[in-house]
Amino acid sequence: MTAPAPFAEIWRGPFLESVHSGHAVICDGTGQIVDAWGDPDLTVLPRSSSKMLQALPLVRSGAADAARLGTQQLALACASHEGAHIHVNKVGDWLKTLGLTDGAFRCGPQEARDRSVMEEQIRAHEQPCRIHNNCSGKHAGFLTLMQHLSAGPDYVAPDHPVQRACLEAFEEATGETSPGFGIDGCSAPNYAASLQGIARAMARFATAPADSAEARLHEAMRLHPELVAGEGRACTELMRACNGKVALKTGAEGFFIAILPEMKMGIALKAACGTTRAAEAAIAALLVRLGALDANHPATLKRINAPIRNWDGHQTGILKPAAGLLS
Repeated sequence: MTAPAPFAEIWRGPFLESVHSGHAVICDGTGQIVDAWGDPDLTVLPRSSSKMLQALPLVRSGAADAARLGTQQLALACASHEGAHIHVNKVGDWLKTLGLTDGAFRCGPQEARDRSVMEEQIRAHEQPCRIHNNCSGKHAGFLTLMQHLSAGPDYVAPDHPVQRACLEAFEEATGETSPGFGIDGCSAPNYAASLQGIARAMARFATAPADSAEARLHEAMRLHPELVAGEGRACTELMRACNGKVALKTGAEGFFIAILPEMKMGIALKAACGTTRAAEAAIAALLVRLGALDANHPATLKRINAPIRNWDGHQTGILKPAAGLLS
């Protein structure tokens, strides 16, 4: 395996304190590699970066149209949201249209990441529900497809028609036969592919026809960046900084993807150490490299060339992108 390439450097004063490394691939619309760092053939679990792939059957089957889902619901189907009111209320309304309750979800209960909602629940002595799970939008999509297929309630089982449809869409988009899966934090199978395969899938989204399921999903993400993640999150802030021209999605353990329709390219990257700051620094650097993101935008500067401060507010260091990603 090719060694991981430097992603980001942490400097404390004049000293290089640590280096984050990883693997990244940029593919064009034909699935060919435009540029790569580290090992393009690395087998990866894309985690939540694959949510738009898992949402493909929702649209392709006709389930989304039959349920009259709009762009907000499609964005939530691709989201790892904060559990803020804007997220929970919209997923709750969606669930009601299905005639279902919180108990139908197979994702576990999760404390809201949104601080105000979490504090409200603590003050009210309320337990978090499954709808607060950051994946509840994806699971609302699974439930919609489940009903459309008249399938059973255990929709996260690998042999369930919903998950078989997800695997078929995943393999078609990546152009690979998946070597297997791991169980994600929300209990659904997360299928593995090569890093190039994930980048190839994102490039196929970027070049898909305007009326395709792929285009409808990435357009929904770009229209509603606040639903895909939430205020202060990298996906939301960087999509806004790209003026709605790029769809972005993070995944656990240092994963990130980008769909660039105007450039007809897709990006997939994995921080070898699994840290979020490494993945965010790398995706921001690659977007700057491609000219899709302003290097001096405040959202960019939170991820690359970002000051590190101590508890007294004094700058003690800086996070710099690795030079090899920028040029």
